[in-house]
Amino acid sequence: MHPRRLRPTSVALVVAGLIPAAGVLVGASAPDLSQPVAAPPVANAAHEVKQPVLAQKPEEKVKPIVAKFRMVPASVKSGAVPKINFQAYREAEASMAKSAPRCGIDWQLIAGIGRVESHHANSGDADGSGKLRTPIYGPTLDGTLAGNRVVTDTDGGALDDDAAHDRAVGPMQFLPETWEHYAADGNDDGKSDPQNLFDAALTTAKYLCDGDLDLRKEADQHTAVLRYNNSAEYVADVLGFARTY
Repeated sequence: MHPRRLRPTSVALVVAGLIPAAGVLVGASAPDLSQPVAAPPVANAAHEVKQPVLAQKPEEKVKPIVAKFRMVPASVKSGAVPKINFQAYREAEASMAKSAPRCGIDWQLIAGIGRVESHHANSGDADGSGKLRTPIYGPTLDGTLAGNRVVTDTDGGALDDDAAHDRAVGPMQFLPETWEHYAADGNDDGKSDPQNLFDAALTTAKYLCDGDLDLRKEADQHTAVLRYNNSAEYVADVLGFARTY
C-alpha cells in the first residue's frame, strides 16, 4: 500500500511517498519539517561565555557555469533553479547521455524531482562541490506519521543516522536501500553521498532511466515519475515544474 503524500503548510518542501518496485524500496519522503535543525545554543546574557575567535576558511566558490554550458536557461538566471543545482542536474543529463543514450533524460526532469522533494536543496544551500551545508532527512518511518508505513532499518543507520527505522535522505529523498542499489558518484570524488547534489542528481537520473525507458516520450516520463512516487498528483507537480525550467 503506497502511503499518502502529505501537503505542505507554510513551507516550500513537498512530501513524496514510498513505493516498492522490483523488491527495492524507491521514492522518498520529504524532510521532517516538524523537526527543525537545531540552532547553536544561545548563551545566557548574564553568564555569557566568550569563545575564541577562530580564523574561518574562505567559502568555496561555485564553479562558473556560463563557461561550461553555453546556454544558461532563464529559470537559472532568474534564480528559480539555483546555479549549483543546475550544474548538478545538467551534468547528470550529460553523464546519462553517454552511459544510457536511449533514455534521453533531460536536466529539467531531474530538476522537477529536486524542486518537489526539497525545493532544490533549500534553494541551493550547498558548497561548490555540491555538499549540502545542512543535511536533509525525511521523517522517521516508524508508523507514527500518518500516511507513511513502517520501514525497519536497512543500513544500520549509516546513511540516515537511525539504526531502528529508515528515513529518506538527501535533496532527492532516497531511502537507504534504494540509494545503495542505484548510488552514483556524480562529482568524481570517489564516493557516493546522498547529501551531495551531484551524486543525488545522477542517482536520480539512473533510477528514472531504469527499465529501458525513453524519457523523450511523455508516457515514459509518467511511468518513471510514478515509480519514484506512486501518485498522479506527484507526477503532475514534477512534470509541471520541469516544463517551466
